[in-house]
Amino acid sequence: MRRSPSIFGILLVIWLVIGAIAAAQRGYFRGDDTNCAEAGTILVTIVAGPLNYVGANPKVDCELPQPSE
Repeated sequence: MRRSPSIFGILLVIWLVIGAIAAAQRGYFRGDDTNCAEAGTILVTIVAGPLNYVGANPKVDCELPQPSE
């Protein structure tokens, strides 16, 4: 018995693809030096999906703890 993909799954994939396109248009995938804030911003931009085209511009600011000496 084959199970066809659900409409929710298809919409989720389309949502995330639109978010990835928005991140690429903003140039987030360029550059070699990636830190916590850049990776977080890329992730929330992809998750925001089509909301990027109606004014959402999610940014993440994070600081990782420094190792003890």
